[in-house]
Amino acid sequence: MHQGCSGTFENGKQVVNKLRHMGYGSMPMPMPMVIHCSNCEESFTMETFEAKCPNCDMTYGVTPCHSHDPESVQAAGINY
Repeated sequence: MHQGCSGTFENGKQVVNKLRHMGYGSMPMPMPMVIHCSNCEESFTMETFEAKCPNCDMTYGVTPCHSHDPESVQAAGINY
C-alpha cells in the first residue's frame, strides 16, 4: 500500500525496494546532490532516486518526498 510521504523505512533496502516497486528508481531527482559514500568514503553525484557509488557499487536510495534532504539518503548494500 502506498503511504505517501508519511511512510517510514527501517533501512536502505526497504527504501530501494519501494522505489523499484513504484517505478521511481531510475527517475531523475529534481535536484541532483553530492553523496559521500559510507563504504569507500568517495563522493559522487546522485542524479536518480536510486544510484550506485561509481567507485565501490554501494547502492543508495531516497524517496521522492525526501529527495531534498541529504540526510534521508540511505545505503542498501553493495550491488543491491
